[in-house]
Amino acid sequence: MMTRKVLFLAAAAAAASLSLTQFAYAGPRLDKIMASKVIRVGTPGDYRPFAIKSDAGFAGHDIDVIELMAKEMGVKVEYVQTSWPNLMKDIQADKFDVAVGGITRNIGRIRYIEMLPGYAPFGKVALVRAADKAKYMSPEDLNKPEVRVIKNPGGTNEAYVLDKLKLAQVSTHDKNAEIPGLIAEGKGDVMITETYEALHYSKADPRLYAAYIDAPLTPKNKLGFMMPTDDADYSRVMAFTWDVLDTRGQLKQAADKWLK
Repeated sequence: MMTRKVLFLAAAAAAASLSLTQFAYAGPRLDKIMASKVIRVGTPGDYRPFAIKSDAGFAGHDIDVIELMAKEMGVKVEYVQTSWPNLMKDIQADKFDVAVGGITRNIGRIRYIEMLPGYAPFGKVALVRAADKAKYMSPEDLNKPEVRVIKNPGGTNEAYVLDKLKLAQVSTHDKNAEIPGLIAEGKGDVMITETYEALHYSKADPRLYAAYIDAPLTPKNKLGFMMPTDDADYSRVMAFTWDVLDTRGQLKQAADKWLK
């Protein structure tokens, strides 16, 4: 029969072995990123001014910020093209380590993933033709049978359209960045979007007008970067890196560059 001392030593050895095993395998996502020196960044790349893809590559507020975060971590960014309908499925399928590009923070998403601190407060607004802006004085003016709404599939803007604009003529266009041009050309009347995208396009094209800017269609919210929930060490390092950029004023510099 084992003595109490032998039993104690055996238990201590088992606990030490378990502790070492847990330590050796802690942070698999972070370990992989730091070993490969690459962080995979998913983005639809179709939402100005946060992330837009062109022949020259990706550009925008979120692109600048994630590049700064990667530099601080000593890794390079590898961009992975995704779409709004597939955004959640792709991050859960481990196709990338973080998702950026003007992603709304909400309970529906945070039930399944993590998000970095919110930035860029916004509300839902409407992008319409400047010549027709007098037609859209109240939210009810959008929900009429003669109003042609063009939506992009898969995001919170589509959810708003389907929930609030049931009387309007609704069509879907899968390239978000092309919808403002369709509105300007008269191929549709309304695009539901957020404050910053509407302001960007209305400044870039005098044919367009950002309606409801002063009184958004929804309560204010913020955007955020999405991350998987499978590695607490990775989440902690990403949150710390975000805080470092904030402390240095680099987040403000990015906002001043892209969101003013």
